[in-house]
Amino acid sequence: MLRLLLLSGALGCGAEQAAPLAFTMLQLTRVYMGNSMFRGNASLNGQLSHLLDEDNVTQVLPLEPPDAWARRQEEVITYLRNFRQLVKLFNMERPTKFTQHLRCHLGCRLYPNGTAQSFYEVTLNSTAFLSFHVPNATWERRWPGDLPVAAFAQEQLMKYPITTQDLQYFLNTTCVSILQAQSTRTGKVSSRSRTPLVLGLVLGSLALLGMALGIFLCTGGSC
Repeated sequence: MLRLLLLSGALGCGAEQAAPLAFTMLQLTRVYMGNSMFRGNASLNGQLSHLLDEDNVTQVLPLEPPDAWARRQEEVITYLRNFRQLVKLFNMERPTKFTQHLRCHLGCRLYPNGTAQSFYEVTLNSTAFLSFHVPNATWERRWPGDLPVAAFAQEQLMKYPITTQDLQYFLNTTCVSILQAQSTRTGKVSSRSRTPLVLGLVLGSLALLGMALGIFLCTGGSC
């Protein structure tokens, strides 16, 4: 029994040591009768690094100097403003009374042996909608059954480098480099790790998906 307990403890300790570093981002968008609400956050190794609350974007960890972060905030606010205007325009042309909930979860993990894993998952109204296959830089439909908007969104996202090659580079290279820097130093991550891409690429890619959803709302699903 003692040997079993010691073996169990050793295995537990090994599992704990093997836990990967992680950098994850989450954005929640709610669209209802032409109105859009935004919530989101980013976490570096379990510690909150960015916070999105409506039009308020906060850098919790000092990953960027003040002047660079001020520019980043303006870019995010501009994106949110454009997204809201787009949704209102579509709603004026074809009013809808149902609510759409869009959830985007993405990031990367770095394991002790040096291997990395990246992901990007999208759900619509709590159902798997799309996912990004990082090795091939392709979007894949996850909706169970045929849904015109899923096919339309996939087609639109595959048209642009920012949502294919650029997103692949961000997840495979930029995101992982942040974790590599974190694993080799105890201080803050260097501002040269291209952290500005964190929110810029994420929100930029969501703009196209938001447009696809907006068109769906406008046409009632006949994409």
